[in-house]
Amino acid sequence: MIPNIPPNLLSALGNLPPSSSKLISHSTSSGHGVAGTYKLISTKDGQSLTFFIKTGSTAASEVMFKGEYHSLNAIHSVLPNFCPKAHAHGSLGTGSTTVGSMSGNYFLATDFLEFNASGSEGSGMPLSQKLAKLHTTPAPLVNGKKVFGFPVPTCCGATVQDNTWKERWDEFYADNRLRGILKECIKNNGGGKDEELSGMVEVTAGKVVPRLLGGMEIEPVVVHGDLWSGNRGRARILGADQGHGHGVEEVVYDAACVYGHSEYELGIMRMFGGFGNSFWKEYEKLVPKAEPVGEWEDRVRLYELYHHLNHYALFGGSYRSSAMSIMRKLNSKYS
Repeated sequence: MIPNIPPNLLSALGNLPPSSSKLISHSTSSGHGVAGTYKLISTKDGQSLTFFIKTGSTAASEVMFKGEYHSLNAIHSVLPNFCPKAHAHGSLGTGSTTVGSMSGNYFLATDFLEFNASGSEGSGMPLSQKLAKLHTTPAPLVNGKKVFGFPVPTCCGATVQDNTWKERWDEFYADNRLRGILKECIKNNGGGKDEELSGMVEVTAGKVVPRLLGGMEIEPVVVHGDLWSGNRGRARILGADQGHGHGVEEVVYDAACVYGHSEYELGIMRMFGGFGNSFWKEYEKLVPKAEPVGEWEDRVRLYELYHHLNHYALFGGSYRSSAMSIMRKLNSKYS
């Protein structure tokens, strides 16, 4: 148990009483920029409360946590039983990297997900049905208009994503994703010129994206943005009522949302697999492939490309060659 809980954390969660709050180190897959993970249990006004807390030490962590806070709540607003609700994010209130035996300067507080929980099923909705609901619910209007982007930057891994609003999805994907991640690829892999990669990305962004996406009628929806199999699971969501009365649900987490094209979600899902045939059959019944259906596979590969480039920016290695392979095929076909 952590002996001293930072006052800023207790204040951000509704002035939780220190005397009835305890913080326990919680072992989990931490991910990029995460210094520590914890379970916070408290009682206030006779109500039991359980939170998941993660902390980070750098300014990048602050950006990441703010993006995830807004992302989780965007999903939660559509389907409350699909993800943990985010309750607070901010500074722990010190310049030190250790506060009250907690690691990090910044925090994100969400509902606690109890994996491997026993008990009854919750809503009974499978992942395919929940994702279909998310992907068919129009995103909120911004100043009365349908636009693409997100209110704040988000992080896919350690990559900060520019979500500045655009009125056209093809322009958003070309500029804010492909051209944006190219800069990170160059910067993180020596900082010099990579004319071959730069040239291929520019052809894809400038010719293939308008060809495949420019003529489509695309409704902006909330997209998780980093939905590989490691960011979904089955858990009981513990919140203000400790999960009493709620069963086990299909849940997602570690979101990097955007108001975008639903098919954008499918790129990383196809890249790493982990979603079986039964999922795809059920999902496609609920969200049929958009016209032109004959180009659906190529559109998904176009969206998968971003994640190959992002992994090259983050990890280097063979992700460059896999990205080049996708672009060669798409560019030869559509440019």
